[in-house]
Amino acid sequence: MPNNPVFAGNFDTASLIFGTFVAFFFGLILYLRREDRREGYPLEDDVTGKTESLGGLVFTAQPKTFLLSGGGSVIKPDYTRDGPVANLRQTTRTPGSPFEPVGDAMSAGVGPGSYAQRSKAPEQMFHGGPKVVPMRVAEAFWIDGKLDDPRGMIVVAADYVQAGVVTDCWVDQAEALIRYLEVELSAETGAAGRRVLLPMTMAILKKSNRPVERRVKVQSILAKQFAGVPQLSNPTSVTVDEEERIAAYYGGGLLYATPGRTEPLL
Repeated sequence: MPNNPVFAGNFDTASLIFGTFVAFFFGLILYLRREDRREGYPLEDDVTGKTESLGGLVFTAQPKTFLLSGGGSVIKPDYTRDGPVANLRQTTRTPGSPFEPVGDAMSAGVGPGSYAQRSKAPEQMFHGGPKVVPMRVAEAFWIDGKLDDPRGMIVVAADYVQAGVVTDCWVDQAEALIRYLEVELSAETGAAGRRVLLPMTMAILKKSNRPVERRVKVQSILAKQFAGVPQLSNPTSVTVDEEERIAAYYGGGLLYATPGRTEPLL
């Protein structure tokens, strides 16, 4: 009877497969821990305030050039930190202790009002052009139904004071939906005539057949606080950085608009 060929012999193939998997998984973790240090580092120590290293030789990502869709490139990590964007102080010098805002809490960049430093250019569509624009520019878009059109509605703030009137809707041309309402402020805000953006997610529309009852309710901020909404650098486009700051301002109002909102319920 002919001898059968022996491929593995006494070698444990299962151990080889398991060992290969462990080595691959360890390499994957090492790779991910290196890659997640491209942005947001170095960190700051909670107690001393000193800047920590990126994690040493093993866990430090090597500089890599990324090509941007709009042209140009960026190298990360660049071993620099974002500039100071938040007015805050730590309540105690212990690890993990909370921070509290300094000065105007609405624009301090703390808690629900925090934001990231982002590009000073508008988000672009795949074929080019700003993604979010007012309907006076995006002429191909319209609102189907008179009752659904928020233009002309008065805007009522959390203190039930009229803050302004909706003059236009800003649409996301890629997603075909309304992202912001453009509000012309009233005299009650202290900034009559100024126009600001209101995120659609922060607006509650009350529809009615009677024009006097059609309104937009905003629960996050007071009427006078509309004057502090970050302004646009271009009246027909909004940069990614401006979107970040506008959303943060209204978000900050959920906690800081009135002193009572920062206190416990009980």
